[in-house]
Amino acid sequence: MPGMQPSTSPTRFAYLGPEGTFAEAALSSAVDTGGGTRTPRPSVPATLAAVRSGDADAGLVPLENSVEGSVPATMDGLADGDPLIITREVFLPVAFTLAVRPGTTLDAVRSVASHPHALAQTGRWLETNLPGITPLPASSTAAAAAAVAAGEHDAAVCAAIAAERYGLEALADDIADHAGAVTRFVLVSRPGPLPAPTGNDKTSLVAVVGDRTGALLDLLREFAARGISLTRIESRPTRQRLGVYSFSLDCEGHIADRRVGEALAALHRVCEDVRFLGSYPRADGRQNCPVPAESADDAFAEAGDWLDRVRSGAV
Repeated sequence: MPGMQPSTSPTRFAYLGPEGTFAEAALSSAVDTGGGTRTPRPSVPATLAAVRSGDADAGLVPLENSVEGSVPATMDGLADGDPLIITREVFLPVAFTLAVRPGTTLDAVRSVASHPHALAQTGRWLETNLPGITPLPASSTAAAAAAVAAGEHDAAVCAAIAAERYGLEALADDIADHAGAVTRFVLVSRPGPLPAPTGNDKTSLVAVVGDRTGALLDLLREFAARGISLTRIESRPTRQRLGVYSFSLDCEGHIADRRVGEALAALHRVCEDVRFLGSYPRADGRQNCPVPAESADDAFAEAGDWLDRVRSGAV
């Protein structure tokens, strides 16, 4: 039933396809190769829709890239529609290959296709080595490789796995303009029991603020007052009208932490809408900032006990 989380671990996974995408590689790194079925979907919205409908137990989609920033389709797809919860994040180093049909030489390349993020990350290399070529956008790097194999384009910027999967040859490897690029993927499921706190977690949410002076400051103040560090914040249009925005953000901590829970409850009071997107283990290799003593959960508990005593007259 849509909206209900399966009681067992996910066994049916959807991911941004087709086969050979970085998303497939990220899913393979996160889930044991023998763990259930994996079905590629043609787009981020289609991947999220498969989870919402119950056709898949979980779906893996790209959320942001260290060079090109966030993926709007994922941000908007999580902010709208039936709620979905992030249960895990996966960081994948991204290396690009220029792939062609066997026998194609560089001087014979007249068209290059790939996902817009991949084209942007390899733009300088393409301008230098294929001057005059107009890059063509595709729904994914693997879809571009498949189109090259079908004879629709001469070359694709894709992952090595995609070149191999579609019988292409690599004319050049590691063609990214910025070495060490990383894409962050998230595994999402329908709402249900959350991953237990690990002590090094993130919480994601979307908050809609009103068109009024100080609205964003009110949002930020709730985190600052509780010593909670934000690891990402950015605005997206709500599509209602100009001046009304939603803010997609990640903060350190788990909703089970008293200070994080209280911050989200406070946001629910000062914002027009708040959508909780999950609390999950941090996977970027970094440790959360130390919690100030006055913001620790036991400090909140002691303050609550003091207030109860005052209210009862035991001052």
